[in-house]
Amino acid sequence: MMKFNCVAAALLTVSLTGCLEVDQHPAYADGQYAGKRDNRVADTTFRGDNAAWKKAIVERARTQNEYNRANP
Repeated sequence: MMKFNCVAAALLTVSLTGCLEVDQHPAYADGQYAGKRDNRVADTTFRGDNAAWKKAIVERARTQNEYNRANP
């Protein structure tokens, strides 16, 4: 009986391996991407000022440096 349960579980596992596969490719219409355009961070948060966004990223990276944060 134990052997039958193992074989049944194995067959169930093998039969269900590909059932939940979701299409991961974007939809194309006439050779162009037909999805929603993603907004850039500089456009939404910094009102299109790319230099201010880059400055904020550099400042954030500077504060996340462990060598600068440690007090020996």
